[in-house]
Order: sequence, then C-alpha cells, then structure tokens
Amino acid sequence: MKGLDPLFILRMNPSFFLGILAAAIGFFMLFRKFRFQKERKEIDSSFASPSSISPSSSSHNWTHQVFPSFRGEDVRINFLSHIQKEFKRKGITLFIDNEIKRGESIGPKLKHAIRGSKIALVMLSKNYASSSWCLDELVEILKCKEELGQTVMPIFYKVDPSDGKKLTGKFGRAFKHSCSHKTNEVIRKWRRALAKVATTTGYSSNNSHNEATMIEKIASDILTMLNYSTPSRDFGGLIGMEAHMKAMKRLLCLESDEVRMIGILGPSGIGKTTIARVLFNQFNDSFELSAFVENIKELMYRPLCSDDYSTKLYIQRQFIAQLTNHKEIEICHLGVAQDMLHDKKVLVVLDNIDQSIQLDAIAKETCWFGQGSRIIITTQDQKLLKAHDGINHIYKVGFPSTYEAFQIFCMYAFGQKFPKDGFEDLAWQVTKLLGGLPLGLRVMGSHFRGMSKQEWINALPRLNTRLDFSIQSILKFSFDALWDEDKELFLHIACLFNNKRISKVEEHLAHKFLDVRQGLYVLADKSLISIDTEWIKMHNLLEQLGKEIVRHEPGHQSICNLGKRQLLVDARDICEVLTDDMGTSSVIGIHFDPSELLGELNISEGAFEGMSNLKFLRFKCTYGDQSSKVYLPKGLRFVSPKLRLLQWGCFPMSCLPSNFCTKYLVELNLRFSKLHKLWEGNLPLENLKWMNLSYSKNLKELPNLSTATKLQELFLIDCISLVELPSSIGSALSLQTLNLAECKSIVELPSCFGNAINLSWLNLYGCSSLVELPSSIGNATNLKILHMDMCTDLVKLPSSIGNLYKLTKFTLKGCSKLEILPTNINMESLDELNLTECLLLKRFPEISTNIKHLYLNGTAVEEVPSSIKSWSHLDDLHMSYSENLKESPHALDIITTLYINDLEMLEIPLWVSKISRLRGLKLIGCKKLVSLPQLPDSLSYLEAVNCESLERLDFSFCNPKIYLNFVKCFKLNKEARELIIQTSTDHAVLPGGEVPARFTYGANSGNSMIVNLNHRPLSTTSRFKACILLVNKGDKESEANSRDLMVSYRIMDKHNLGVVPCRPTYHFIRPPTLAEHLYTFEFEADVTSNEHFFEFKVDSYEMVIKECGVLQP
Repeated sequence: MKGLDPLFILRMNPSFFLGILAAAIGFFMLFRKFRFQKERKEIDSSFASPSSISPSSSSHNWTHQVFPSFRGEDVRINFLSHIQKEFKRKGITLFIDNEIKRGESIGPKLKHAIRGSKIALVMLSKNYASSSWCLDELVEILKCKEELGQTVMPIFYKVDPSDGKKLTGKFGRAFKHSCSHKTNEVIRKWRRALAKVATTTGYSSNNSHNEATMIEKIASDILTMLNYSTPSRDFGGLIGMEAHMKAMKRLLCLESDEVRMIGILGPSGIGKTTIARVLFNQFNDSFELSAFVENIKELMYRPLCSDDYSTKLYIQRQFIAQLTNHKEIEICHLGVAQDMLHDKKVLVVLDNIDQSIQLDAIAKETCWFGQGSRIIITTQDQKLLKAHDGINHIYKVGFPSTYEAFQIFCMYAFGQKFPKDGFEDLAWQVTKLLGGLPLGLRVMGSHFRGMSKQEWINALPRLNTRLDFSIQSILKFSFDALWDEDKELFLHIACLFNNKRISKVEEHLAHKFLDVRQGLYVLADKSLISIDTEWIKMHNLLEQLGKEIVRHEPGHQSICNLGKRQLLVDARDICEVLTDDMGTSSVIGIHFDPSELLGELNISEGAFEGMSNLKFLRFKCTYGDQSSKVYLPKGLRFVSPKLRLLQWGCFPMSCLPSNFCTKYLVELNLRFSKLHKLWEGNLPLENLKWMNLSYSKNLKELPNLSTATKLQELFLIDCISLVELPSSIGSALSLQTLNLAECKSIVELPSCFGNAINLSWLNLYGCSSLVELPSSIGNATNLKILHMDMCTDLVKLPSSIGNLYKLTKFTLKGCSKLEILPTNINMESLDELNLTECLLLKRFPEISTNIKHLYLNGTAVEEVPSSIKSWSHLDDLHMSYSENLKESPHALDIITTLYINDLEMLEIPLWVSKISRLRGLKLIGCKKLVSLPQLPDSLSYLEAVNCESLERLDFSFCNPKIYLNFVKCFKLNKEARELIIQTSTDHAVLPGGEVPARFTYGANSGNSMIVNLNHRPLSTTSRFKACILLVNKGDKESEANSRDLMVSYRIMDKHNLGVVPCRPTYHFIRPPTLAEHLYTFEFEADVTSNEHFFEFKVDSYEMVIKECGVLQP
C-alpha cells in the first residue's frame, strides 16, 4: 500500500477510510508531539536520512540548494528574514527572486527554479492556503518530489499540523476561500498536495521553545542533507567527489570484461591522485590483483643517453613486485608483465606519469592484462595520454564550483563544511583569492585554522598582495607563516628527504632539530606534507616551492655566491660548484640529479675541500642508470668528516678516500658502484644504520662491522664478486634485513651469523655456490621470511632451523641438490613452503598442519600423510604424479594442481578424476598417452603439451571459462577436435591445417573478413566464437617457449565505419612450434547493423594468421 493515493481509497470505500483515518490522526498527533519535543537524532526518512536520498535525486542536476514556498505577509519580515540570515551563516543558498511578478498562476521561470532545487522548504502559515499562487507552488513541489526525488521539508509556522491535513481552523477557512470559482480538478490537486505535505514529518513552531532554536535546527538539518553527496564513507569530507565518481564509473564501465585504460588529466594540485585513490579504495577488492603506484616517475632515472630497455626492465620489476607483493621477483625480459598478468583481472593506478617510457614499461598495451582489468593513469600531460594507443578514455578534472571550493576551504579551516560565526565574509574572501585549486585550498585552510578573527583580518591584505594566481605564491605565503625551525625542516624535506621513511629522517636530522617527529606533525597539520604509514610525502608543487626558495636564498643568487648556499639542488648550480671548487662551509646538503645534465660532469679532486660542514650528499641513481655521467678523473682528496648521509649511485672509484670519516655516518648507499672495497683499515661505524652496496659487481670484501651495532639493513644484491661475509657481522645485533640475492660467489655464511637475533627477513635467492647454512641460524628466532630459491649447490639444512618458530614463508624452489629436510621443520607459524623442483627430495616434509600453501611439484615426493585431509588451512597443494598417490585417498581430496611428466604413460589413471579439488592438470611430454578420461568438474585449466600420441578425449568440459592447451598433440581424432572447438571455453589451442567449416563466416586466407548477419536477428549484444590458423613464417622455432603472444581483434561497422565495442578485446596464446595450429576464443560485441568487418592480429614477427573464421554460437 506504500505510495497509494488516500483519495483513491476514499473513493473505493469511504467508511473504511474514515475509520482508519480517525484512529491514525489520534496516533499521529501523539507521535508528533513526542517527535518534536525530544532532540531528534536524525531527520525523517522522507528528507533527512542520507541513505534515503533516491537515485533520481542524487543523479539530477540541481541548480539551486533550497527553494522556499511561503506566504509573504505571514513570514517575510520576521521568520523568513531570520532563516535567510542563518542560512547565509552556514553557507546555504536560498532561492528568492523578488523580481518575479505574482499573478494567477506560476510562470515558467518559477517552475524552473522549483524543479532545479534539491530541497523545497514549505512554510505553512495561517494565510498560506489563501494564496492560489502558494497552492500551485505546492502542487509543483510535490510533483518534483515524485518525479525527481526532491526533498520536501514542511514548517508549520503558527499552524497546527492537523489543521493543514483536515483543512480546519483559520487555515481551512483560507483554503475554502481560495477554492471559490476553481474547477474540481484544481481543488483536488490542492487537497492532495496539502494532505501529503501535512503528513510529512517536519518542524512545528508550536513545539519549539523559541524560533531561534528551531531555525538553527532547520539550517543544520538542511546542511547535513546538502553535505551528504556521496554513497560511501570513503567520500567523507571529500567535497565534490560524488560527481567525479559518477563520471569515472561511466568511463570505467566495470561491468564490462574488456580491458580499459583511463587517463585522469589535470594540473598539479587539482585532485587527480585523490580521485584515483578513492576509486582504488572502493573497487580494489573486486580484482584479483591491485596496486596503487604512487608518483611513478620516482621509480626511474632516465639520463639523456641511457639504455631504455634497462630502464623499462627496472620499472616493470618494481611494478610487478608491488602488484604481486613479491619484492625479490626476477624479471629478465619485458614480456614478463604479459606472461604474468594476461589472465589476471587487475586494478592498477599509475600516479603522476610524466614520460611515455613509464607507460611502455608497465602498460604498453591492454592485452597485457586479463579480462575486466582497469588501468588508471594520472598525469598533467595530455599529449602523453593521446599518444598512447591503449588509452581511449580521458577524464579531465575541472576546478570545483565556487561553493564546493568554499566547502573545501572550510573543511580545513574550521573542520566543517561551513564557517564559524563571524567568519563568513573572511572565508569567502580567501576562497576567491585561492582560485579554486584544491591543493591551495587545503594548504591555506590549514594555515588559517585556529586563528582569531583579527589574525585573519591582519593576514588577508598580505595574501591579497602576494596572490598572482600562481600556486607557488599561494604556497609561499603558507611557508612564510611557519616558525623558523619549521621552515628549516620544510626545506630539508623538500630538498633532501621527500618520500623517505620517518625513521630515517629522524635519524639524519636529530642533530639539527630538537624533536623531528613533532616538527613533521606540524608540517602535516599545515598540509605541507602527508604522513602515510611512516613515510613522508610532500606534493610535487611544495617540493618545487622548497627548491625555489633555496635557489633564491637572499644574497646568494649570483653565480659567485653559489657555494655559500646551505642546500644545493639545481644541477647547473651544482656543476658550477663542483667543477670550480666553489663550495664553502655554508653548504650542508647537496642533492644532485644527473638526469638534468646534457653532458658529463668531471668533478675536481678538491671539490669538497671547502665544504667542511657537509652532512648530506645525495647523487641520485636508479637501476636503469648503470652508465654514470659523473666522473672523478683524479679521485677525491677530501669528504666532510661530518657526513651523515652518503648516497652516490654509480660511484666511480674503487675505494673511498683514505681520509674518509665515518664517525657520524648514518646511511651509506653506493649502489652500482665501481668499488672493490669500501676503505682501507677499520673505521668506526657506531652510528651506521643503513648500508646498500647492491649491484656493485666488483665488490670483493666488506669492512669490519664489529662496531656497527646499530646496523638495521644491509643490501648486497648482485654483488657477484663477494665471496664471504665478515665474521664481524655477528656484532650487528640490530640487523633486521639482509639481502644477499644473486651473490653467486658466497659459499658459506659465518658461524656467528646467528648472533643477529633481531633478523626478520633474509634473502639468499640465487646464491648458487652456497652449500649449507650455519647451525647458528637457529638462534635468529625472529626470522619471519627466508628465501633460498635457486641455491643450486645447497645440500642440506641444519636441524636448528626448526627453532625458527616465527617463520611464515620458506622458499627453496630449484634447490636441486637438496635431498632431505630436517624432521623438526614444523613451525606453527609457517604459511608457505615452496619446494618446487627440489628434484632429490623424496620424503613428505614434516610440517605444521597450519600450512596454507605447499608446493611439491618437481620433487620425488610420492606419499602424502593421511592427516593432510584435516589440514583446514591448506588452500594450495601442487604435486607431481605418482602411482603411489592412488593409495592415498586422503590426498585426492586435497591436491589442487597435478603435474604429469611420464614418457611411458599410456592412459590417465581413473583415480585422477577423483581429485575433487583439482583446478589444474598439466601433462608435459606424455608421448605414449592415447586418451584422456573423465576429469573433475572443478578443472579450470588443462594443458597437454607435446603429447604426440593423444587421440581421444573421453569426456566433456563443464567449466565455460576453462583454458585448453593441446599444442603438438597431432594425433587428436576428429571427435576430440570437434569437442575442443565446440566447447565453450575461455580459449583453446590445438593442431590444425584449416579453419573448420562450421565457422560460418570464414576467410580462406588472411586475417580479416566481412561478416553479414542478415540471417540472424540483431540483439544489443551478440556473442561470437573465432578461430584463427596460426603458422610460423620461418624455418626456426618461434618465440613460443619464451612468452605468451597476444591475439587481438577489431570489429568495424561497415555502414558508419565505427569501431564496435568488444569484450574482451584480446586473448593470449602460448604459440605453437613450426607446425600449424588453430586457436579458438569467444567474445561479445555490441553490433548495431548487419554487416561488419572483422580483423585479427598477432603480436609476433614469427607467427602469421593464415586463415580466420567466426560463428555465432
């Protein structure tokens, strides 16, 4: 009965209706008295509950906030004027147009105002019903409520609500007077409108102690409704985010399986990153993998003549590591992203892209990602987005409206979306001066927060004179308002420590600032930095501001005074100082980015002699920058004894200067260096906390670490000449992270290694000469992650490893000489144990039943303990085939992936079909296998590669998303081929010399065809199945075994030449060898006419599409 017209009920059964009405009125009066006497905690669902705002309301384009319907003679002078004042104070705009002439009926201008208002405020006073104009307004308002979801808020001003409903008293007499000479239809509409508004919960002056309190309550409730503009708590305080979300959701089209790349374009500080972050937070749970790659340009360094391939490889490695949460992942070629992600539904945000090389490394083409993936790119460069083929959707972030800008400013200045009493005009002035840039609004709002009114008044003239609509000036004003010490800290962050961990910044600056962390919080409160999970992040514009300030340090702008600056950050200035020995004791920090150089830099041997107070020396370098442009042709004579940070990528010397002082050294980072050793003799390292010498391929020895008692992290990745660690490493009691990945020459670890009792992460990946671990490893009881993959000479593990009771992840993949595991490797905390390709391992490991991921494929393990069935946490069990498994029915209930590589196998044992959780079956090189039996319905991928005798498939496929690979299965019979081709699959590969005739729309040759759909009725979405014949052009093996290839397709409407949307737009295939193979896949297309042009492509130089065909299943 909800929404049923009471007049309809009255006509159908008058007596019944009147009886119900009498009872309801009595109850309603009691309820209303109680409702208005208590302090309401929420407004009635018809207008106050945010969750009740209808979809039509949230989507309608409102042009006004509040439309008041009132009888002027009753309320204009007193009540309405007070409402206007309170609304203005709270920033609520009330539509009042005194120029509209009142007549017999409301005109189009007023109707437009009513329909464009989000809230209608109906003031029912004693003479309201005497005005046909007011009654017509009310009819129109109720119409908007029903059609547009407009919120209606009645105010019963000196009128009893029951009089409004029953049309009694003075209100009723006024209504009767208005009905004179009116038609029945008009009267009926008026009555219905009054009845509806009278039964809508609102406000009554009769139940309020005073008008001021009631008006304040009305204004607060309306403000709450106006501020509720987003459906998710994620949007709390983010003004205008609902509109951004609505636009972005249309572009994302999340219901589509196609891969989409969407660009978010706009100037710095406009809110691109915030929009992307809200999208990411809202939707990332719907994707298999997700990553928010912040400020991506910091991942790379690209000198003018660098190797682009190495740079891309490094960027892709960082990206994949973040996406998969696998820091030590190995990437040897740029096809890895495609290989890993082509079947994964991913959500990726690439924030602050500024060069095409970054996009090429991570998301060159949509085919790199699985169906339904979404790649969001934020950038200031429109040209970059348009030049990228995969980006077909761009969202340009506009400036907020004047009112939204006002609300943004107020949120940061007052902690609410409207100003405090007495600050309205001041807040509007500042908002207008800031020009609507969200970053400026946030920064300046934080600056003014907590100031008195007089402080605002005093600050405004200066802001007004400094403002030239340049964000730099706006931010400079905020900087100038800081205390001197906070200014110094700001400049240190901007020039040296942006995007660094708080712990590092605290340690580096402890000598200069009394309380670094407190100072950082001050800057965060002023929105000059943000602190995210213990990392300091400063917006690029603010960083640029800081660097600009130090460049124009008073009295030191001229070239002759460059060496007298405290901080040097401009590449050209640094070149001048270092080549001409211009440095002085004033210099405390240098941050040099060689990518800004056009040529090479030859540093003088005495370049640092005058810089006796130099504490921070940072020469930027990343993985792709292995060919340095900075040289020391005569070496170095001197480096400051006060140095706390030395970061010099590609350091060109084989040893640091003999007078190098480490007394105050906190961090040493010399990646990609030419060092053979750090220094001669023993130097004090009591303050050293972080050391990174990774990729220093000539490094043969480490220094004495006996005094490095504070050392927390030691990175030595790919130091291939390093033979051993010093025994003094046992003195590094604070060591938490040790990375020795790819240290191929290390044979053993020192026996005192276990003294590092705080070690939590140890990476020995690729230490191919390592034979064993010391028994003292068992003393490192805080160890949580231990990587020993590809330790190909590892023979055994010490029994003491069982003492690592906190270990959660232990990987030994490819340890081909490892024969046995200790019997006590049963740590209850262990989640993952990877023994893949441990070829000699025969016994099932005695591990905890809490294990979640166990990989035994490629081992000689043939038996599974019966207790495994009760291991409730086990999600993945990968095993290789063994006849003994059939004797273990408990195993058949738990294996998820089975690998079979048996040259003599004639048929798949029937017991395989009883593996109830089997998701993957991989048959590799089973050359005598003739047939496949019924397999479990749970199967999602089946590979039978190089099974050259395979003829029959004695079963059907139940999973429409299954992946089938029958490469080199040349003897498949006709029935098997038909089954593969006819089955609804994600995609399938099988040998074949021609596209089957059942593909109705076929082309005898080539990769394109014209498809005429005249014989089939058109629908909005049509499903197609395609088949292509792939052939190797040459006489050599294709790139089949190195990476998957992408098959893409395009459909064009022949009539309007428009591209038809498809889902998905590509598939991947592990390409066949020299022989011809067929590849089938399915997709949907939004066809709009009968004749279309289909075109298929494969991204390979060796492979070519010889034939293609399409059918409609």
